[in-house]
Amino acid sequence: MKKRFILLCLLMTVFKMNSIAQNSSTFSNGAVQTVQPKVMVIPFTKEGEDIRTILEADVNRRIAITKVKEAFDSRGFTTVDFVAKLKAAKDNNVFTSDNQSDIKTQIIQMSGADIYILTEVSTQESSTGNSVNLVLTGYEASTGNSLANKVGFSGKFYTSDFGQLSAKAVSTCADDFMNTLQTKFTDIVNNGKSVIVDISFDPASQYKMSSEIGSSGLPLSDQLEEWMSKNCYKNNYHIQGTTDLKMIFDDVRIPLKDQATHQNYSSNKFALEIFKYLKSIGLNVKKDIKSNTIYIVIL
Repeated sequence: MKKRFILLCLLMTVFKMNSIAQNSSTFSNGAVQTVQPKVMVIPFTKEGEDIRTILEADVNRRIAITKVKEAFDSRGFTTVDFVAKLKAAKDNNVFTSDNQSDIKTQIIQMSGADIYILTEVSTQESSTGNSVNLVLTGYEASTGNSLANKVGFSGKFYTSDFGQLSAKAVSTCADDFMNTLQTKFTDIVNNGKSVIVDISFDPASQYKMSSEIGSSGLPLSDQLEEWMSKNCYKNNYHIQGTTDLKMIFDDVRIPLKDQATHQNYSSNKFALEIFKYLKSIGLNVKKDIKSNTIYIVIL
């Protein structure tokens, strides 16, 4: 009887371990831990529309955003309330520009979200029935890389309740969208997020990629590749091409989180590390970051 009890306990333990493994992400050190992104759902805005007021004027967008957020909540994701963040930003006058792109960036940064979801809603009225089209696009917050996109359609119904039609459109695509997003995010956790590093020279610069810089005696292009192999995430990078005047790394992986602060690791932080390295070997440089591309110009 005692042996049967022990055997039963062992079987239950194995079953539990298998269940955990099937619902978790495996890290490079072999540890198993479930990791889900923090998500914020925001409205799509057309040129000339103000993201700060757009939801106040369109109940259908408010409903669609709420339904998308509820779909993520029901799957156990941590979500950030866009409306609450927007209100807090307006109340505290944190916006430093009227540029819509800058405003969106500021909201995303202050939210702490790993991923933001652009939600576009369009309504159609016709004699054969009314309908709602929904376009969901997910982006990695710190690089702007697109992760997933899906289109939902409510179908045509003889109703003027566009809020209900918006909810129906969300239900047709939410599951597939979230599954794709989770797969992409798990890949980021395991392999890092991708940025492009474009290194070139000012026309007046005395240096080239073949210049031997510092005490190593190596051409600059080789020194850059050595540095990249040591500093990118898990030594994961790819060189698109190298000439005497330009070097492009088209897939450099950087970590999702800063290992020291556990905050989101941004393209700007990685650009700063490149900047400091080049300064350390005696070069004057300037840097610029646009979306997921880091531009380094050697002066």
